[in-house]
Amino acid sequence: MSANSAERPRSLDVVLVKGGRTKIRYAAELVADDGTRIAVRAPWSGDGVRDFGFVRFEPGDVFTEYYWRDRWYAVKEVRDAAGALKGWYCDVTRPATLSGTELVVEDLDLDLWRSADGTDVLRLDEDEFAESGLERSDPEAAAAAVAALDELEVFATVEGGLESLLA
Repeated sequence: MSANSAERPRSLDVVLVKGGRTKIRYAAELVADDGTRIAVRAPWSGDGVRDFGFVRFEPGDVFTEYYWRDRWYAVKEVRDAAGALKGWYCDVTRPATLSGTELVVEDLDLDLWRSADGTDVLRLDEDEFAESGLERSDPEAAAAAVAALDELEVFATVEGGLESLLA
């Protein structure tokens, strides 16, 4: 099926895998698929409020998520129920695969947050990544994951950087 086919599904299941197990599965609306980058939109799928200290994800929030078939990360634009931008949550992942109506992404623990105003750029879960054992079990994937986090941090610290990935 071509990326522009009228037959493409409008609804997908995003399947986030971690450590060989499904971490979360949720329905999302397909926004675009150009053959390399897939964009979906979904409401916050967690139970209730999740307060990270630097951001709160809560019912009514909308995530526009961008996944690449050739990059080791995903970028999620987060807006509140009124449409105000909260920021970008970026996951370091293996390249995404789309099979039928399932978009499967393997989470590699590393994350990055950039607030809407750009004042907060936070590297997250580096301790979890170190504990995952990926550096021993798959050194090439571990190196790609660290490089992806570094690349995301550069995009996040340059004005318009993350936005340029999503245009």
